[in-house]
Amino acid sequence: MLSYPETILSPASFDQPISEQIWRSKYQYITGGKERDITVNDTWLRVANSLAQPEKPSDRQNVSLAFYQAMEGFKLLPAGRILAGSGTHRNVTLANTFVMRAIPDSVEGIMDTVKDAALTMQMGGGIGFDFSTLRPKGTLVSGLDCPAAGPLAAMDICNTVCGMLVTGMGRGAMMATIRVDHPDIEAFITAKANPLRLRNFNTSVMITDSFMAAVEENADWDLIWDGKPVRSVKARDIWEKVMSRTYSAAEPGVLFIDRINAANPLGYLEHLSSTNSCAEQPLPPNGTCPLASINLARLVADPFSSKATFDLEELRRLVTVAVRMLDNVIDVSRFAVEAQRREAQAKRRIGVGVTGVADALIMMGVRYGTPSAVRQVGSWLQTIQNAAYLASAELAAVRGAFPLYDAEQHLQRAGIQALDPHVRDAIAKHGLRNGVLTTIAPTGTTSMYGGNVSSGIEPVFATSYTRKITRPDGSKSEELIQDYAVWLYYQMFGKSAPLTDAFVTAQDLRPADHIRIQAVAQRWVDSGISKTVNCPEDIPFAVFEDVYRQAFDSGCKGCTTYRPNPVTGSILSA
Repeated sequence: MLSYPETILSPASFDQPISEQIWRSKYQYITGGKERDITVNDTWLRVANSLAQPEKPSDRQNVSLAFYQAMEGFKLLPAGRILAGSGTHRNVTLANTFVMRAIPDSVEGIMDTVKDAALTMQMGGGIGFDFSTLRPKGTLVSGLDCPAAGPLAAMDICNTVCGMLVTGMGRGAMMATIRVDHPDIEAFITAKANPLRLRNFNTSVMITDSFMAAVEENADWDLIWDGKPVRSVKARDIWEKVMSRTYSAAEPGVLFIDRINAANPLGYLEHLSSTNSCAEQPLPPNGTCPLASINLARLVADPFSSKATFDLEELRRLVTVAVRMLDNVIDVSRFAVEAQRREAQAKRRIGVGVTGVADALIMMGVRYGTPSAVRQVGSWLQTIQNAAYLASAELAAVRGAFPLYDAEQHLQRAGIQALDPHVRDAIAKHGLRNGVLTTIAPTGTTSMYGGNVSSGIEPVFATSYTRKITRPDGSKSEELIQDYAVWLYYQMFGKSAPLTDAFVTAQDLRPADHIRIQAVAQRWVDSGISKTVNCPEDIPFAVFEDVYRQAFDSGCKGCTTYRPNPVTGSILSA
C-alpha cells in the first residue's frame, strides 16, 4: 500500500466549508460507524491504490503515486462514483453513465429492461432509455386483440421503480428520449405538464437533420411506426410544441441525433439513440462510461494579473494520468448487468472532461462568451483532445487496442482527422486503447468538493450565496459560499477590492454567449457536453426559439435552456 508521499507535510485543507461538507457527505469512506478516511488525503490514497490494481505488480507503486499526485490539490477530479466507491466494500459501480438495452416491444422485454435498470440504479448508475422502440398507444397488440399502452406507460413504470430506490449514492436519475418521428411524440413532449408525473426523468427529443429542414420549409412531417407512415403533421407544429413546452418548463431538451451519430468515433460499430441522465454521454444499448474532470482553475499561475499564464504542460500531464486512471476503472468497476461489462470491455469508452473553465477565464482576465474566451476555451479543449488521444495510443502500445478497434475505419473518422499530425501517427502505429475519450459532464457536486469552482464549461452562476452547512460535529450554520475565483481574489486583494470586468455570472450573459462556448468546446469533445443556456425570464418567445436554431447551426449536439418562471422556479438565490 502506498503511504503519504514525503512531500506531504500535513493533510490537505478545504478552502471553503461547502467543500468539506460535500466530501464528508458524499465521498468520505465511513463504514460500520467508523471513519476509514480521516482526511481527504485518505480518500485520494484509497482511490489511487484501488485504481492501480490492474497494473503490473512492479508498476503499481509508481502508478498509484501518479494517481495520488494528480488528485492532490483538487487538480484531477474523478467523478463521484469513483471517489465514493473505489477501494470500498460497497457493491457499487464506478461508472456514472449508462444507457439501457434497446427496449423490446413486448411486456416481457419491457419488464426485463426495467429489472436491469433497477439493478443499475441500485449500484449508483444514472441511466437513459430510448422509448422509440415501443409501439404507439392504441396500436393493436396481435394475439391479445387489445390496444397497446404506449411508451409513456412504460415510462411511468420506470419512474415508479426509480422512485422506490434510494441507493448508496442517493436517488436514481434517468433520461427518456424518443425520436421526433414517433407517433406518440406530441404526448411525450407534454408528458411532464402534470407536475406529479415522471418526476425522476429528464426528457429529450431526438431531432433529425431532415426534421430541421422540414421545419425551415414548413413542410409536412410523417410520423412513422414499423417503417410505415401513421399520420402526417406539420414539422413546424411539432417544433413549436417542443419550444413552447421548454420555454415554460425547461423540458424537453433537444438532441441533434444525426450529428451525434455522425461525430461518434465508433460510428462504424454502433448507433446512438439515448444518453445518460444528464445528456453529456450519448451511448449505445448497454453502454457505459467512467468520468473524470481536469480542474482548470488550479492551473493558472499569477492569476488576476497581466502576467497570468496557463500551465499547458501540467494540463497534458493530468490528461495522460486521467486516461490511464479511467482505463483502469473499466477493469475494477462492478457492473449490474453482464451485457454492460461486455460493452465496456469491448470498446473501453472513457470520458475525460473539464471543470472550472469559467473561473480559469476570470483568473486569466477573459470575459466568458467573448471572442477571446472562445479562442481560449478552444485552445484548452484542443490540447486536452490531443493529449487524451496520444495517451490512449501509448497505452495501446503496451496493453493493446480496444477489442473492436478497426484501424482502417477508425482512422477515417472526422474527429481523428482533426488531431495533430504526430497524434494521428501514434494512432496509426499503435491503435487506440479507448474507443471514445472525452466528454464534459455537469460536475456540480465534484466542483463544489474541488473548491466550489465553476462547474464544467458553465459560467459562474453567482459570485456568492448563503447555504446551510452541517459541520463535522453535527451543528448547523449558515455560511457565505463564494465562487472559487471570487474567494481567491478576495484572499489576494482583500474583501473590499472591486471585482474586475472578467467577473461575470450567468445572469450577465446573453444566450448567444453560452452557445459560442458550447460550440467551440464541442469541436474538441468526442461525446456530449452537459450545458444549460440561461435565458432571462422576459426573453421573447421568438428570441428563445432562435437559441435552439443557433445551437443547431453552430454545430452543437444538443441544447438545453433554463428560464426562471413560476413553473421552473429559481435554482439558487444569490
